[in-house]
Amino acid sequence: MAAQLRGAEETAKGIGQALKSGLGTVTNVGQEAYKKPELRNRAGESRSPYVRGHASNPVAWQLWGKEAIELAGKENRLIFLSIGYSACHWCHVMERESFENEEVAAILNESFIPIKIDREEHPDIDRIYMNFVQATTGSGGWPLNVFVTPELEPVFGGTYWPGPTSTTAQVEDQVNFLGILNKLSTVWKEQEERCRQDASQILKQLREFAAEGTLGDRSEKAGDMDIELLEEANQHFISTYDTKNGGFGAAPKFPTPSKLSFLLRLGQYPEVVRDVVGKTACDKAENMAISTLRKMARGGIHDHIGNGFSRYSVTVDWSLPHFEKMLYDNAQLLHVYLDGFLLSNDPELLGVVYDIASYLTIDLAHPNGGFYSSEDADSFYKKGDSEKREGAFYVWTKREFENILGSKAAPILSEFYNVNRNGNVAPGNDPHDEFIDQNVLAIASTPAALASTYGMTEAEVVQIIKEGRIALRAHRDKERVRPSLDDKIIVSWNGLAIGALARTAAVIRSFDPVNSEKYLTSALKTAAFINDQLYDAKTKTLYRIYREGPGDTKGFADDYAFLIDGLIDLYEATFDEVWLHWADDLQQSQISLFYDTKGTGGFFSTQVDAAHVILRLKDGMDTSEPSTNGVSASNLYRLSNLLEEESYSKKAKETVSSFESEMTQYPWLFASFMPSIVARNLGVKGVVVSGEGAVEKMVEAHEKQPRGAIGTFARLNKSSSWLRGRNPLFKEFGLDDKPRALICEQGTCLEKVLEDDIPALANPLDLSNVAMALPEQQGAVVDGMPEEKPL
Repeated sequence: MAAQLRGAEETAKGIGQALKSGLGTVTNVGQEAYKKPELRNRAGESRSPYVRGHASNPVAWQLWGKEAIELAGKENRLIFLSIGYSACHWCHVMERESFENEEVAAILNESFIPIKIDREEHPDIDRIYMNFVQATTGSGGWPLNVFVTPELEPVFGGTYWPGPTSTTAQVEDQVNFLGILNKLSTVWKEQEERCRQDASQILKQLREFAAEGTLGDRSEKAGDMDIELLEEANQHFISTYDTKNGGFGAAPKFPTPSKLSFLLRLGQYPEVVRDVVGKTACDKAENMAISTLRKMARGGIHDHIGNGFSRYSVTVDWSLPHFEKMLYDNAQLLHVYLDGFLLSNDPELLGVVYDIASYLTIDLAHPNGGFYSSEDADSFYKKGDSEKREGAFYVWTKREFENILGSKAAPILSEFYNVNRNGNVAPGNDPHDEFIDQNVLAIASTPAALASTYGMTEAEVVQIIKEGRIALRAHRDKERVRPSLDDKIIVSWNGLAIGALARTAAVIRSFDPVNSEKYLTSALKTAAFINDQLYDAKTKTLYRIYREGPGDTKGFADDYAFLIDGLIDLYEATFDEVWLHWADDLQQSQISLFYDTKGTGGFFSTQVDAAHVILRLKDGMDTSEPSTNGVSASNLYRLSNLLEEESYSKKAKETVSSFESEMTQYPWLFASFMPSIVARNLGVKGVVVSGEGAVEKMVEAHEKQPRGAIGTFARLNKSSSWLRGRNPLFKEFGLDDKPRALICEQGTCLEKVLEDDIPALANPLDLSNVAMALPEQQGAVVDGMPEEKPL
């Protein structure tokens, strides 16, 4: 939510104040006169690795669904919803402190119906109650813990609460979980009607607030959805930019791919946009993004010995992450680093592109296609350990460096990666004493500086660092226990990965055909896997999750949006119309299942007949994932242009307009909508080519363009029967096999026969720098460390 729910905080004080008063003294709940049913822990029946991981808890976890909800109604008990995900560090902390505690379990089993939910399986439920917690407490996160009535109306909620065995330093006035359970069970028993009234009132306000942001006529600036919104968003990002460390705001610091993408695309829009925003501001936006990408790549949030990026940084300088790695973060970052490379020609950024692509296609890849969801933050430090620690797989002691690397290499790599005898994690950032004497690797020097210090050539230092990284990787793979893998395959996140890998394959095709083919094959296998395992061709509908077979959960709006986006990118990387055909089918299904035809337009997250959904929401703002509606609007514009489908263009405009009220007030929260704002005002450029010869130059030029304004690129041949039939403009185009191009923009199409003298790219890639970034060199981040441009 853009702002705290007005009035909800006051309403929540009824139950909230009742909880806070008297929490210092914990009283046991007495036995009731009648015999209650004995609950058993059913977590082991779930397919979710996260839920299954709680199967040994003394808490009698129930599974989300009709049976548990009906049981709560029959027993008239509050439901305790505990929502998290497999890679979540604080979810594991709360499990150890509370859900493995017999006293906590006894109260939960006696007085509540405890339900454990994987937020990745049920994002619909997670969104509803996250909105409630954010509205009533001002913050949110995971684990997400909410007490709800048997009718699923929220009563009280929060995130992490310290348990009886907690060693975490508590903030002032922080309530503990055992106290909450005891007090809330008493309040429900003695003041049930008050709880119900408060919950009903809060739910009413949540519904009103959810609708408010999508009522375009409520804004004083109604109809003012013009290019100036991009300038306003950019000025906000400038004002919150961390000029020292990159990124935005203070700690904790997140990569925010949607913001970075906005900044990189800003200078690639048509001239009229650059005139409004200002050329200097566009250049500054690009510089902010690229500087942030470099800072992240050199920071502790990046796995320097393996591959990929962690979820976020605890510190403002990117030095200490929470170590979970998520598919959706890395897929989005692959897009952004690819654009950063295309704009900067920086081999360091290309090296990170390879790094992330390798992480996706090696560490997260299912053998038959598809990408797993995440890797855990916590793990065993070595084989035989009995207790997991956060980041244990990734951190190093100075002694380990000396033993593994030897006397010559250890000092150089220690200085390069900021490895100290007493560790490099500040005690204030180590609440559980897990990082004593441990070092999180982050690049703190340069080969040139080290060469000067140690009396070597820069090439010698680079070689020592490369060989040292290989030795550290071999030791880690052999001696450490890799974090647990959440092997769910989620359609929406796989859609992000499909598009990112397809684009990467297209960009590097001319100078690295081997890896290009590898990445493209991975994207193709994933698309085919989803089509085979998670798509019902008869009803043209998706299922969300595959794990040990297809799951029962139907796809949500984001599954359709992100997969459609990935399939369009896959089409433009292959020109195989089967992917565009499927994207078109999915777009029609998304409209029929989720589009708001009775209100203001835009897509609800859930279907109208979704079970146990007390509030239908529309995702407008970008979060850790791009906005479902922002991506959907772009998809509609792209498909409309490729297929000459006016109804898609109309719905794209309606989708953008449906968020007009909040977007005109807080445009920086809607970065993924900005390409559609430009398209709405300036239209979409489409290019179609056919034939061979001179066409190849146009194709390659398109492949190496960073993302900017929404545009489309199609290639037809005589076998393009579906696309020719779907778009009447293409019916006869290019059937003579001559190299032709059809360029359409602002309502006008120009067709011409292509000659061999097609002009080259305005800013061609300097391929002389590419060699040092190729994976075989293993030195992308080591070799390429240019000076920062001044902002």
